[in-house]
Amino acid sequence: MEISKTVVLLLQDGRFFYGEKFGSDGETIGEVCFNTGMTGYQEILTDPSYCQQIVTMTVPHIGNYGVNPDDYESDRIQVAGFVVKEATEIPSNWRSTQSLGDYLKDHNIVGIQKIDTRALTRHIRNNGAMNGIISTIDSNLESLKKKLSQVPDMTGLDLAQKVTCKDSYLWSTIQNGQYKVATIDFGIKHNILQLLESHGCNVTVFPAHVTSKEILDFNPDGVFLSNGPGDPEAVIYGIETVKELLGEKPIFGICLGHQILALALGGKTFKLKFGHRGCNHPVKNLESGKVEITSQNHGFAVDLDSLPSNIEQTHINLNDNTSEGIRCKELSAFSVQYHPESSPGPHDSRYLFEQFIGMMKNE
Repeated sequence: MEISKTVVLLLQDGRFFYGEKFGSDGETIGEVCFNTGMTGYQEILTDPSYCQQIVTMTVPHIGNYGVNPDDYESDRIQVAGFVVKEATEIPSNWRSTQSLGDYLKDHNIVGIQKIDTRALTRHIRNNGAMNGIISTIDSNLESLKKKLSQVPDMTGLDLAQKVTCKDSYLWSTIQNGQYKVATIDFGIKHNILQLLESHGCNVTVFPAHVTSKEILDFNPDGVFLSNGPGDPEAVIYGIETVKELLGEKPIFGICLGHQILALALGGKTFKLKFGHRGCNHPVKNLESGKVEITSQNHGFAVDLDSLPSNIEQTHINLNDNTSEGIRCKELSAFSVQYHPESSPGPHDSRYLFEQFIGMMKNE
């Protein structure tokens, strides 16, 4: 793997880092964020929620176990760029079929390594997530600043339409599930679909622009709202569809689906300073009192003070007390901000899929 070429990462506020080539030649722009997970880089790279983001891994050595064909969360790499301290050139794992660097190069993903990722992470924590540009072909900072200035911020961007499926499709292969689930794809991860199927669901996936009439004509036992990228308030069509489905069918949302459900119920959302990304975030279940270690990937959050009185808070983030779960009993709808499908991450929260099954069973 070629790593000798000097590469530059320039942030929107003028901070810059020089490093070495990692992945493909070229130039890429996106919102620079960081992920605190020690493993799971392949799932992170292919998670649609990272659309138009340059992801920085805080763990210094990345790529140790290579890449394999079984751990994709979508059909392609979704990140705009990748930043690591040091990439492993020779992976060691029986499942590995390719090194991480070669994987990025084959998919034309521009990355950078051999920079101080601790300094970059601290800068983002202090100043907030912001747009950045990685270039292997242009080292002129003034030129890069001009390119960067033409790119909009994440606030107000509807990115769900960039990652959703074009047409509806049947995911399930077993076809003998007890429950018929309509999943709205705002950027869904494969492991969510796999877990729904493993819980006895026949899953059909619909594009983000699906109408409530199409869902109701399909007549599912329940509706699942997926994760996805961008600003939830910009997904106006999704919010309207969920409003019209409330009270008609049981609803379960994850991540962007959580935010869209909250907006449909009358709440508001806001952009976090630097987001929650990693597989080691503590969340308290307010009903049981238990603390779950969770997998997270989101840059926006639900404003707890904006929720109507008939919405109860079920989970809260112990790092900053932001919303991690809500429920509206009278309308059979609930959601969580984090990723209970845990890909990657601990399995503390997989009971939520059983909760969804119970809700459909009682309808």
